[in-house]
Amino acid sequence: MRNASVMVKVWAFLSQCCRLSMALLRRMINKLMNRVLLGTVPCEKMASDLVSSSRRKLVVGLGNPGMSGSRHSIGMAVIAALAQRLGVADQWRSDRQVSGEVIVSDYQDTQLVLLRPKLLMNVNGVSVAKAASKFSIQPEHIVLVHDELDKPLGKLGIKHGGSARGHNGVRSCVDCLHTDVMPRLRIGIGRPSGKTSVERHVLGRFSKEEQNVLSSVLEQSVDLLLTQLTETQLQKSPPGGRRAAGRSKEKTLPAQEPAEGQTQN
Repeated sequence: MRNASVMVKVWAFLSQCCRLSMALLRRMINKLMNRVLLGTVPCEKMASDLVSSSRRKLVVGLGNPGMSGSRHSIGMAVIAALAQRLGVADQWRSDRQVSGEVIVSDYQDTQLVLLRPKLLMNVNGVSVAKAASKFSIQPEHIVLVHDELDKPLGKLGIKHGGSARGHNGVRSCVDCLHTDVMPRLRIGIGRPSGKTSVERHVLGRFSKEEQNVLSSVLEQSVDLLLTQLTETQLQKSPPGGRRAAGRSKEKTLPAQEPAEGQTQN
C-alpha cells in the first residue's frame, strides 16, 4: 500500500513536470513565430506631421480571424461595436503591411486607429507591432481589448499595464513591443463549468443566455473605451517596459447583471 502511494505521488510529479515542459515549449514556439513574422514585411511609416503622435491612439481587438463569434474573440466584437458607434463600420480595409484590418477615424481631438489582426491570437502581437510602427504610435498609447477568464460575463475593467496573466494574445503583444505598459480593456467571459476544458470554453460560442447579456457588455465596453481614450492618464502612462508592471492598476466597471446561473465575483 505504501509503495502504491509513493508511485502515485511520483506519477503526479512527473505529470506536472510534463505539463510545465509543454507549456514552456509552446511559449518558446510562439516567441519564435513572433520574431519570424515580424521580420517578414517592413512597414512604411505614416506621415507623422499630419497628426501629433500624442493625439493618435491604437485600439486593438485581440482574437482569432474567422472566429468573431467565439468568447476568445470578444475583443474583436468590441472593436466592431466601437466602429459602429463612430459611424465608420463600413470603412474596414485590409492592410497587408500590418497583417490586419484597419480603420482610421477621429473622435473629438483624438485620431483613432482601429485594428483587427488577421493572425492567430498567439501571434496577434506581430500585427500590433507593425501597426504601431506604421502609424508612429508609442506602446503607452495602445489599448488592447481582450477576453478575461477571471471575470464573469457582465463585468469588465481597465488594467494599466502589467503582466499578460496567462493571456497568449497579450503575451504576444508584450513580446513584440518589448514592453508591458499597454492599457487593456478586459472583458469577462467567466471560467468553464464542470469538466469543460478552458480551451474548449474560450474557443466556443456564447450560449443563448450569455447572448442576452452580450449586447449590454459591448455597449458599456465602448463607453468605457471612449472615456479612457480621451483621458490624460492614458497619454501619461509611464514608459519603460517591465518597470511599469509594479505600478499596474485596474479599474473595474460593473456591467449588466450576469446571466441566470452565474455568480458575480
